[in-house]
Formats: sequence, structure tokens, C-alpha cells
Amino acid sequence: MLRRSFLVGAGGLALPAMAQGQAFPLGVASGCPRPTSIVLWTRMAAPGTVTWAIAEDEGMRRVVRNGAATAEERWANAVHVDVEGLQPSRFYWYRFTANGQASPVGRTRTAPAPSDKPAALRFAIASCAQYEQGYFAAYRHMAGEELDAVLFVGDYIYEMSWGRNLVRHHTGGRCTLLHEYRERYAQYKSDADLQAAHAAHPWIVTWDDHEVTDDYTADIGPQDPDPARFLQQRAAAYQAYWEHMPLPNALRPAGPSMRLFDRYRFGDLAELTVIDDRQYRSHHACRATLNPRGKPLESCDERLDPARTMLGAEQEAWFASGMKSASARWNVLAQQTLMAELDRGPGERHVYWADGWDGYPVARQRLLDAVAASPTRDTLVLGGDVHAFWAADLKRDFAQAKAPTVATEFVGGSITSQGPPADRLKGYMARNPHLRAALTQVNGYGLVVLDARKALVSFRTLADVRDPQSAVATAQRFAVEAGRPGAVRG
Repeated sequence: MLRRSFLVGAGGLALPAMAQGQAFPLGVASGCPRPTSIVLWTRMAAPGTVTWAIAEDEGMRRVVRNGAATAEERWANAVHVDVEGLQPSRFYWYRFTANGQASPVGRTRTAPAPSDKPAALRFAIASCAQYEQGYFAAYRHMAGEELDAVLFVGDYIYEMSWGRNLVRHHTGGRCTLLHEYRERYAQYKSDADLQAAHAAHPWIVTWDDHEVTDDYTADIGPQDPDPARFLQQRAAAYQAYWEHMPLPNALRPAGPSMRLFDRYRFGDLAELTVIDDRQYRSHHACRATLNPRGKPLESCDERLDPARTMLGAEQEAWFASGMKSASARWNVLAQQTLMAELDRGPGERHVYWADGWDGYPVARQRLLDAVAASPTRDTLVLGGDVHAFWAADLKRDFAQAKAPTVATEFVGGSITSQGPPADRLKGYMARNPHLRAALTQVNGYGLVVLDARKALVSFRTLADVRDPQSAVATAQRFAVEAGRPGAVRG
């Protein structure tokens, strides 16, 4: 692993340095792949002018676009370059240069044109990378996959320390201020394996809670019940997120607001919808009675209030409109957590998790109603958050075992974050027949391969997250046949 050392950059920001005087200590990244555009990213060690170039070859001899950008201290010396005028479905290589130093060369790929007919698409689905609980070997293996994009669905950083048998440690305590979030991102992004995954593929990202604070809902957090104070924290967290992700300049946040939900098209094969279920959601139901350690809901009438929302009215309408006009072979929904109902019992009791979709069941039904009404009949829902791998059949009525399956869900485990006990998941499976598979206490990512006839989903798991050189293997594989929603063990 890289030697961990730190230098002080402009504005007193602590930046990890892989070599003394390095201008690009956090590597390079690309994201938001469109047919004719891509976003390039880096964060400089100091403010100033940086030049960039994007080429058709790894040797950077056939440059097709180039220019200059300014790294500004007020944005943590981060650089976001919106590159236009590219060719669809094409690999490109890029690098930055400043003060006579060149960055590593990154590779990216544009999306197919809307009218293109790609034979297949390959995505990784990843989430939950708690720095202290393991090494980022999963990112190293992800870098070696052939992918059209990495879909990262939340908890890129953790704002706080937790867990057992930690293998490394955060610098600083719980993040609440802008400089603290910036330092946390810098620590994570100093990791060589994370840098490799960014340099190898374009990323499409959304957030969950730990990019701000655990289990926050809209304008409050469990430890931060004052909206006026919490929105200041959220503004700091959102700014740091934008500063460190390969997102376009147009998405730069305005205080505590940042529109992150978006839609991508990959030829005639897939339309990808990326949603934000944190910024606009209703507060937890029955908050006064929640156990602060577990947030279970039982006999809570407020949970069923149709006014409750996960996405907010604007995003719900946007999502429904997109489903109605969908025209690709597959709808792919990248979102934060397990969408399938998970009744935790025990016995005759019905117990649900307040912070997930089970805390907002009517909003979930509205979303699945929109999926069921789409002219595209095949939908994959991809998620993270719960620190385990899941395969599930999604239904508009989970209480009816024979209700038709309207979409197929896969949760891609966690990069490092520690999962629940296996016997607990075994009990959940027995109680919830629409849950088709569960795998816990292993770490890794999901691999999704789409073609016109089927979707293949593999659970890629590390041998040992505590070993920085850990091997990876496919633990389970599933197939979803076009026209027949539902996960089948492959």
C-alpha cells in the first residue's frame, strides 16, 4: 500500500501526498458518460492553472480535445472539466498537467448514441466503503473489469468511526464542517486502489447518508434535530461531495441544495435512472418512539401515510415521466438501499426498518406502479446501504405471494462495511418469500452484464477484506430473462 504522508495545501487543507511535491495527490477521475461528452476531474495540491488533454490513445499522441482550467481554493482546488464534441461508444485517455508535472493517465468511455445497438453493457454496482473496516482491494479488482461504467450508490465516505477490529483509522473525529469533510475525502481518495478504479472507468454516482450524517432525513439528522443548524452542515457536506466527485460544473451545489438525480441512455439497450432518496424525503415515521440504536417500526400508522415521500414531489413526477417515456430494452434504476419489503418479525409481529423503503411503503408503491406502467417491461433495481448482497423480486403488493413480479432487485454488498449476522438474514429469507438470495459477512461489488435477451448479475466477493492483496471470486450468479422478471440462480 502507498506510504501515508500529508502535506498542507492552500487554505490549510491537509492533502495526502504520494510523493513530495506531487501536483495531483488524489489522482484523476471521469464521470457522467454521455454519447458525446464526459466529465474529467482532479484535485490539485495548490491553486493555479491546470491544462488538460483527452486523446484516442493511451500514449496521448492523438489528442482530440484540450484546454485549461483553474483550480480555486474556494472549491478545494478541485477541477471539473466538461468535455464536449466526443464520439459515441469510444474509449478515450486523458491527463492533467500543472507546474511541469503530469497526472496519471486515466481511461474513460463515452456512452453509445441513442440509436446505437450495443451487443452488451457491463456495469459494476458498489457502495459502503468504510475506510477503517477493511482495505479497498475490491476497487483494485473493479479497476481490472471491463466496464461501461461504475455505478456508485452511496456511502463513498463515512463521516464517523464505527465497527470492530479496525485495520486503519480516520484522521479526525466526526465530520460536521467543510474542512473536516474535505480532509475525509482526501484520506479516502489517497488510497491507490480507489484511485485505480476511478482512473480505469467513468463513474455515475449518487449519495446515501454517510456523505452527510448517519440516517439523516432531508433537513435533520438523528444527532442534529435543529434544521437551521443541520442545513449548514448539509451545505458543507454537499459542497465537499461535489468537489470530490466527477460531476459537471452545472451541478455545483447552492448552499444545502444540489440536484443529483439524473438519467443516462446507453443506445437502445438500457436507460439508467439515478435517484436521490435522502435530500427530499419525509422524516422518519413515529420518530418519538424509535429505538435510536435500531430504528424498528411496529404498529406505526404514520408509516402508511400516503403523504410521506422518499423522493419528493418533483423527483417522483420526474421518475414517473421517465418510466412512461422509456424506450430502451432495459430500465435500470440505481438507488441507495434495499427496496424489497423486509418484515423483520418475529412471529406474528410485523417489524420494519424506519430508514429504508419499508419506512415509506406508499411511496415505494407509487414508484413500482410507475415501473409497472412503463412500456419497457424489464426493470432492474440496483442498490446498496445494507452491507449484504441481496436478490429479490419486487411486487406492487408484497403481502400477496402470487402477486406478479414487476422488477428484479440486486444489492451489491459493500466495499468494506461490516454486515449483519448470517443467521439473521436466513430468518428474514424464511419470512419474506420474495427475497431470493442473501449473502452477508463478505465484501465486494456486483457485476451486471446486459444484452437483449438477459441480464447476468454476479456477486463478486473478496477472500478477506482485511488483506490489502485479497483475491476476488464470484460467489453467486443470477440470470434475469427478458420478458420474465425475477431472479433465477445461474
